[in-house]
Amino acid sequence: MIAIPAMPAARVLGLLAAVLLLLGANGRTFAQNFDFETVAKRARELSQSAYKKPESQVPPQLRDIDAEQYARLAYRPEKRAWNETRQPFELSFFHMGRHYDLPVRIHEIVNHKARPFVYSPEQFDFGDRAVDAEQLKGLGYSGFRVHTTLNRKDREDEFLVFHGASYFRAVGKGQWYGLSARGLAIDTAESVGEEFPRFTDFWLQRPAPGAKELTIYALMDSPRATGAYRFIVRPGVSTEMDVSARVYLRAPVLKFAIAPLTSMYFFGQGPSPVANDYRRAVHDSEGLSVRTANGEWLWRPLDNPKKLLVTSFVTESPSGFGLMQRSRGFRDYDDATAHYELRPSAWIEPRTRWGKGRVELVQIPEPDETNDNIVAYWVPAKPPEPGSPFDFSYRLSWQKDRETQPPLWWVARTVQGVGTTRTKNDGGIALAVDFKPPSSFQPDGALPEVDVSSDANGEIIERRIEPLPSIEGWRVSLRLRRKDDKKPVELRAVLRSANQVVSESWNYILPPA
Repeated sequence: MIAIPAMPAARVLGLLAAVLLLLGANGRTFAQNFDFETVAKRARELSQSAYKKPESQVPPQLRDIDAEQYARLAYRPEKRAWNETRQPFELSFFHMGRHYDLPVRIHEIVNHKARPFVYSPEQFDFGDRAVDAEQLKGLGYSGFRVHTTLNRKDREDEFLVFHGASYFRAVGKGQWYGLSARGLAIDTAESVGEEFPRFTDFWLQRPAPGAKELTIYALMDSPRATGAYRFIVRPGVSTEMDVSARVYLRAPVLKFAIAPLTSMYFFGQGPSPVANDYRRAVHDSEGLSVRTANGEWLWRPLDNPKKLLVTSFVTESPSGFGLMQRSRGFRDYDDATAHYELRPSAWIEPRTRWGKGRVELVQIPEPDETNDNIVAYWVPAKPPEPGSPFDFSYRLSWQKDRETQPPLWWVARTVQGVGTTRTKNDGGIALAVDFKPPSSFQPDGALPEVDVSSDANGEIIERRIEPLPSIEGWRVSLRLRRKDDKKPVELRAVLRSANQVVSESWNYILPPA
């Protein structure tokens, strides 16, 4: 239970609110009209000064708790911001605790002016955990949620979360939370260790009654980078976010990656790596899709490798890329608790030309599904110079019922097994790749040709294509051998008809044995 002395706490909170109404991030006043340039100016100023490492302000009573205990620190629904009648969005906040130990300053913009949301322990239900409210005064929030009438007109559903470092995630209608996005990735999968920039301040534009979109500004800071972000969010069947950013580097970095997506892949449609696991697949995403500027579609199935695996597609100004969840039937997973068939795909569509660079995919070995182990992002060929602004923008769509797919035959399933002949095991590896037709497909009965290639470490022993009536598609069956078991094999396959490519390009990395 919370014991809060009535008068002293009221005086303290009242004085705190009066002071904070006059202050913005880091004690700065925002007397002018607030917009993206206001945040960008602050990001530039931050980049010109040394990074100040924040210190944890969480008392031991909330720091030394596990994930389940932290989840019980619930924001009271009746305390939600913007919960007046006819407001299209409502806000609730995350309490600080566990490893969410740094405060995030959150403000609303009303009449072009910013004013803070003020923390109070009375806003939270601590359950059966005894806390000392005196130690929590002025503690602050660690993030926020946004609610709207997404699935039913008589209920406010949570659809958007900003919580931890620069992580955020969203869902559309009928979706469950799955993969996440980030503001920026620095030195991911590099030997020097990854740096995680953090959103330190948020400003949310108070929406007008009946508004269909929500505007959010964010200030980012880290040892080597600062940045200003604007998110224009439109919830719906696919929740869309228009993201604009301006980033400044304090110092050079090895890898500067924008529009990063983070997901989980434990195993796909095939044998489970865990004994007695009845599920058919466990993943938030099953493949990386890339559409190049010249219209080519690439598909790379995900894997849970034995060792760290980093691969990339070099291209110029891609039309889009994303981590996609294509299997949408309950029987594809058989998990009545996690419902992986409802996890969203996330599609990135640049709004400006990004120039030369690469879409990079990082796959990290994991023994179970509790941790994210997949990262995808764009790495510009020329990273920004320290002190110079780097602007980029893109649209991020959280999809399920209206997913981005190529207008070609597309890969519905990739399965790997032991490649044997009818009489003996000759050390081969078998792969089955199922291609499904686009929605506009008109069958003509013609058997397409399969064009398969391997890098120098692979030897293709056998290939064949046959009809797959269950999906009105085609199955490409391959059998191959590695020449060096300690090295991966890169494979590629497309379908052709009348010398024309009629499918997306299946690009598969067979990890080392």
